[in-house]
Amino acid sequence: MVAPPWFDVPPRGYGGIEQMVATLVDGLGALGHHVTLIAAGEDGTQAELFRTFRSNPNGLGGPDSLPIELIHAQRAADRLAGLELDLVHDHSVVGPLFAPYRSAPTIVTVHGPVVGWMRRLYGSLRGVSYVAISNAQRRAAPELPWVATVYNGIDVEAAPFRDEKQGHLVFLGRMSPDKGAVAAIEVARRAGRRLLIAAKASEDDEREYLRTEVEPWLGDDAVYVGDLDAEAKMDFLAGARALLFPIDWEEPFGLVMVEAMACGTPVIALRRGSVPEVVDDGITGFVCDSLEDMVEACDRVDELDPLRIRRRCAERFDQRVMTRGYLDVYRRIAGTIHEREAATLPGA
Repeated sequence: MVAPPWFDVPPRGYGGIEQMVATLVDGLGALGHHVTLIAAGEDGTQAELFRTFRSNPNGLGGPDSLPIELIHAQRAADRLAGLELDLVHDHSVVGPLFAPYRSAPTIVTVHGPVVGWMRRLYGSLRGVSYVAISNAQRRAAPELPWVATVYNGIDVEAAPFRDEKQGHLVFLGRMSPDKGAVAAIEVARRAGRRLLIAAKASEDDEREYLRTEVEPWLGDDAVYVGDLDAEAKMDFLAGARALLFPIDWEEPFGLVMVEAMACGTPVIALRRGSVPEVVDDGITGFVCDSLEDMVEACDRVDELDPLRIRRRCAERFDQRVMTRGYLDVYRRIAGTIHEREAATLPGA
């Protein structure tokens, strides 16, 4: 299992891909599979760890991001060359370039949008099979050799559940125009609801967006609480009346929606990217076509049952469902994968 080199696995705060990798690694280990995890920084999983960097390079999006990716991929390839493998499951961008040079099959989960140069890169790779994290992502590049769509999952049982919600709304993500922090403030303000904003702002462009675009909108009814660690993030979601998700791009998945629903908190989101696949409209939240629709939905969240939201989330996005989905892919792609006792998984 090859993770990207940007955050610990699992991450201490922001890092949706790393959280998904950690969840999958531990899910496979719980079923008796031996997993070697190749990652940077500290490890908190049950897998055997090989570190490409002893601490995270913190180059995400910065001028050193490409060299860091290349060094990470080369070190991963060197390590993989010394292992007896059933398959390689790669979540990095550069790592799959090495796939044609080994005998074990390589599965690549595509975590970002498949557009522009990334679409050309994925189209040029050889010896790989692609897994999408949503059908919306897959439809954007139908020519790629997709083998499955497997939704990201979390440990729903571990998420804090609160039946009684507070009156405020929340926004959780990172400080980027496409995530919609300013739109969330507008929606909450028009709905007459207080908004708490927790967002990553560690990169230069994120800090600039926070300073120039978001801070002028802040006030007593719209408060930026900073970035949160993993535990604080889930508590933040559990107490909210609803999560606002007014994205301005074709989000491939959006793990924060699942995290909110696992806490019994409904999601109010714009109909972009994966949103219609992740949110069951009228059950786990509301899928909206405009900010005005989102404003109206803020007054309708009391129609939704927090316990039903959590149960529906468990049915679709629990870690065991994701693990079963990937085991199905592994068995189809790699004939050397032994049959395991997967009957303990829901629906197996």
